[in-house]
Parts: sequence; structure tokens; C-alpha cells
Amino acid sequence: MNAVPPEAPRDCALCPRLVAYREENARQQPTWFNGPAPSFGDPDARLLIVGLAPGRTGANRTGRPFTGDYAGDLLYGTLKKLGLAEGEYRADPNDGFTLKGAMITNAVRCAPPENKPTPAEIATCRPFLTARLSHLKTVRVVLALGSIAHESVLRAHTMKPTDAKFAHGAQASLPGARTLVSSYHCSRYNTQTRRLTTVMFEDVMARAKEIAFS
Repeated sequence: MNAVPPEAPRDCALCPRLVAYREENARQQPTWFNGPAPSFGDPDARLLIVGLAPGRTGANRTGRPFTGDYAGDLLYGTLKKLGLAEGEYRADPNDGFTLKGAMITNAVRCAPPENKPTPAEIATCRPFLTARLSHLKTVRVVLALGSIAHESVLRAHTMKPTDAKFAHGAQASLPGARTLVSSYHCSRYNTQTRRLTTVMFEDVMARAKEIAFS
């Protein structure tokens, strides 16, 4: 049996509902990426950021995680402020923006309808996250954005959700001398409702960076 690659194939057919949604988007917007969004960043990353899934008009359109939606403005802006990125983020995969010591991926690689993957889809896509984690030999901290990413990271390390409860700013030990740091997702909804403020997000990102590079 072949080992699972760290990135889903461009024509991944594992989740029928997500494939149907992808094909529908391709019919409506044939110039969009419309596929499993690959991870983006430094292959020698010490910090891996795990989101939920591509947004329809974000990574599903552009092909780069968190690129083209509001969450990306906050995430990439914070990475630049912390010295983990170079260049100018223009919400365009061809903007030349690069990450230093960090990588971004998603628990689910294809855009789900209404931004809500099913539990079965999350589980089906998890082997790609597990493979991505195993390929990043230098990662010391995994920053999970949201409870689904948090649980997926735990399960990718053969841990149970009860082993480390999700909360904003929560910290837990992972196998392989890694640390899991969790944050509310940097979505427009969370920031507009003030569940997550810019200061809160910058603080948790700064702590993740400090642990990763200490």
C-alpha cells in the first residue's frame, strides 16, 4: 500500500459531497482553482498553522490557504508583524509573499458547502494532515485555529479530544516533543463579534512563535 502524500491530489475523489461542490464551483467559475488547496510556507517550518478548510471565494478561488478572504488579512498580517513572513500580502498567490519558519495548512483540503465539513469528511482528509505533520521534521509548535483543527491535530497524533480540551490560548504537549497551541479561528464572524480581537490573536501567535523558536 502506498504511503499517503502530504498533499491531496488535484483531482481527489475521496469525499463525494465535496467533489460535487468542487465541480459545481468549477462550472460557475472555471477560472478559479477549484481543488484541494495545498499547504503553503517554509518546508523547514518550526511553526505549523492548521485551519479548518478553504473558503469558497478564498483558497478555493486562489489555491493558497487563507488567501482571498478576511481571515487571511488578519493571519498574514500577524505573521508579517511577527517576522514570520516577507513581502507584501495582496491576497493573490502571485504576490510574492513568503513565509519564514512557518507553514499553513488545513484540516480539510477542499472547500465544503457553507464552510461546514462533515465529521466523515474531516476524518477522511485527516491522513493528509498526518502525512504533512510527519514530513515536517523541524516543526515544534502546531497552532490550531478553531476546535475542529484542534481535534484533527490531536487525532493526527493518535490522541483523543479528551486528552486536551479546546480553548483559546490552550496549550498541550504532543508526541515528538511538539506543543499544540490553540486559538479561536480568525474568521470574520469571530472578529466582528469580538470573540477574537486582533490583540488576542497577535498574543496567541506570539506565544506560539516564542515556543517554536526557543
